Amino acid sequence: MAYPLILVPLFIALLAMAFPSDRYRPLLLLPLAVVHLALVIYVLANPALATVSETLVLDPMGKIVLLTVSILFLFCSFYAVGYLRIRSDRSNRIFVACLAAFLGLISLVTWSHHLGLMWVAIEGTTLVTAPLIYFNHSKLSIEATWKYLLVGSVGIAMALLGTFFLAYSSMQDGMTASLSLVELTARAPLLSKPWLRASFILLLIGYGTKMGLAPMHTWKPDAYGEAPVVVGAILAGGVTSGAFLALSRSYQICAASGEGAFASRLLTFMGLFSIAVAGLFMIGQRDFKRMLAYSSVEHMGILALGLGIGGPALFATVLHILTNSMTKGTLFLSAGNIHRAYSSKLTDRVSGAIRRLPLSGSLFLAGFLAITGSPPFGPFISEFGILNGAFASGRYLSAGLFLFFLLVVFIGMGRTVLKVTQGEVPQDLAGTPWKESFLTVAPVLAFMALVLLLGLYIPPPLRDLISSAAAMLENRI
Repeated sequence: MAYPLILVPLFIALLAMAFPSDRYRPLLLLPLAVVHLALVIYVLANPALATVSETLVLDPMGKIVLLTVSILFLFCSFYAVGYLRIRSDRSNRIFVACLAAFLGLISLVTWSHHLGLMWVAIEGTTLVTAPLIYFNHSKLSIEATWKYLLVGSVGIAMALLGTFFLAYSSMQDGMTASLSLVELTARAPLLSKPWLRASFILLLIGYGTKMGLAPMHTWKPDAYGEAPVVVGAILAGGVTSGAFLALSRSYQICAASGEGAFASRLLTFMGLFSIAVAGLFMIGQRDFKRMLAYSSVEHMGILALGLGIGGPALFATVLHILTNSMTKGTLFLSAGNIHRAYSSKLTDRVSGAIRRLPLSGSLFLAGFLAITGSPPFGPFISEFGILNGAFASGRYLSAGLFLFFLLVVFIGMGRTVLKVTQGEVPQDLAGTPWKESFLTVAPVLAFMALVLLLGLYIPPPLRDLISSAAAMLENRI
């Protein structure tokens, strides 16, 4: 079942390149998204289909990320159709093709049990998402694209070097080098500890760059600020989740080798540092799309922190992959509607969004409450679980810093969001005739409904899958 999930999106990407009509080309995304999610659910319901070969295995962590990205892509594809109708001034051939190709490559990331193949797939996601950032063809968008490519290329090169170090660490007592996750986990106690540690540091820097952990986050504000919002949602919920999956693979190997404490210290530091940096840059932020970039930096830090705490925090960490992605979908798409209506993304020109766009403005405000960990939304459950895990494992300093940085984020982000949503609509606003439509609002509502559902009730099959993923990270399965 791996091959249809990987190859069908790539085929649609090729079809989009050959499709002659800009008007109807975006419609290719809709059946692709529906079929992909249907296949994902079918695989989840039939565990026997999750193993194709030693190289292609959909384990519990892969299932969580694949399900998350497939749902994200489904709702974003509906929004993309509405968005591209508005942007009829530009050809969407590259845009549609790259979106479809991304879905195939991120599917390959989730199935890859060979760390070299996973690296290739992640590099592929970088290459196909770069043209999406440049869609507006402005000076700022090309600057953001080059920064994304250059910083991402340095990061992915570090990850490649770390992958080589990991393979070399397995060459002990006459054993041959291996990049198979199964073999490396089984051999973990025999791996060379110095090479394994060096490998983890490089992989943390490399894949941490793709995630946007501070201080490797410098590409995010420009890329998220200049890309179409549907691309921002894909980057914040899809690309970063795939990079976190890759990082969790190296953590899993370190934990199995007895080097879990070493990896934990690095992850905890990087996580807290990222949350702190994000909070500082949110204070006084005037560009609400760049604010969402720093929110992504914060939540990648939360994922790193939860993984570093380990044990009692792992269930919540895995859940946070899903809750963060769905909430980012709400925020980015509603922010896009506001941006389009005001022709500005600066708080100097945008106010009273709830009055001008009742649905999008209200959803943007609700998304802010959700992403900052307010009940009864999904991120509250996952963030509270990570905090409980920190206390349960005796990491009181980390827990205290986590709470303090979350408060800074809430205050900084809240000031910007309230400026956007509250107050009066500027009387001298040039504005645009743009209004909310079904295709630009329904996906936001769907994201918000999922965020609320995950805060109130986690379906038992999903709970079991998350528990299996957490157990896998601890090498208990």
